[in-house]
Amino acid sequence: MKVLDPVQPAPANLQATLRFLSRSDIASVGGDHSDLYMRAVEDGFRLHAARDYAQPLKPYLRSPRSSHIADRIIAMPAWIGGKDPIAGLKWIGSKHDNPAARSLDRASAVIILNDSSTHFPIAILEAGRISALRTAAVTGVACRHLAKKGFHEVAIIGCGPIGRAQIQMFCEQFPHVRRFRLYDLKPAAVAEMARWLEARFPQPGVSGFENPHAAVAGADVVVTCTVTDRPYFPFEWLSPGAFLANVSIMDVEKNVFLKAGKVVVDDWDQCNREKKIINQLVDEGAFSRMQLHAELGEIVVGSRPGRESDEEIILLNPMGMAIDDIVCARAILRRAEANGVGTMLNLF
Repeated sequence: MKVLDPVQPAPANLQATLRFLSRSDIASVGGDHSDLYMRAVEDGFRLHAARDYAQPLKPYLRSPRSSHIADRIIAMPAWIGGKDPIAGLKWIGSKHDNPAARSLDRASAVIILNDSSTHFPIAILEAGRISALRTAAVTGVACRHLAKKGFHEVAIIGCGPIGRAQIQMFCEQFPHVRRFRLYDLKPAAVAEMARWLEARFPQPGVSGFENPHAAVAGADVVVTCTVTDRPYFPFEWLSPGAFLANVSIMDVEKNVFLKAGKVVVDDWDQCNREKKIINQLVDEGAFSRMQLHAELGEIVVGSRPGRESDEEIILLNPMGMAIDDIVCARAILRRAEANGVGTMLNLF
């Protein structure tokens, strides 16, 4: 039997390097603006609607020493097709007490991209900022189809990094927004967000509220950006014609799903799990795939209608898809390759 020398060089035909992209590298190729993410995420939803993807259910890694729902590390793999197929994995950690206890972001992430022909890794990207901005882009793409045209009032519940990314997206993509209505359990977070907004995007107005009900009242669009593990948001808070992007998943009570005019998800299989609210309703026999209006990709490609009246209340429940991350990382990688950005690392 032939024994390979463990120190012999790799064959020349193997992919021998990969590109590392830091957060500053990503920003330098446009990865700090919502335009890139809006285009990429919409492309991802088109691939999802065409079923030109592979996306296993993401496993959640949780320590038995922690009971908070936001304390976990998630592996999010996907293969996406189209004209430039690629595969990848987002490895995203979350610890609910990072900001208060360690002065760190709650979430951190990296993305590994693999060549679709060889399956060799070709890039590693710092993905904390990617994850936040692609999440905001999902809201933005949904707003184009599910919010009232020319909406003016946006409520942001939760004033952390996810809320900030959502506001950035709204300011860059929907200049007709006149006012942001902010709420957070910590009044200081509301004040800090208001100062940031007035400095970065001075045109829209901003108001802070002492409770979430007051922040939501009269809002055209509502986005939840919290780490709650207990629902607190009843259907009765929503005004006629409101669009609710339930980004943080556990905020809304069950009656929101049951009373909304349309319930939309990003991916049914990804949403109906992990004992989230929609999964609880399915287990109880109160909701099903048949009652779902659509997956968002179906609306993007026009096979299902979006908003059909100014009065209907629409709920988007986006669990978060690996497709979103990989399609955005692909767009960033191609720009980095074209501009010679990043640090090349030897594999062998």
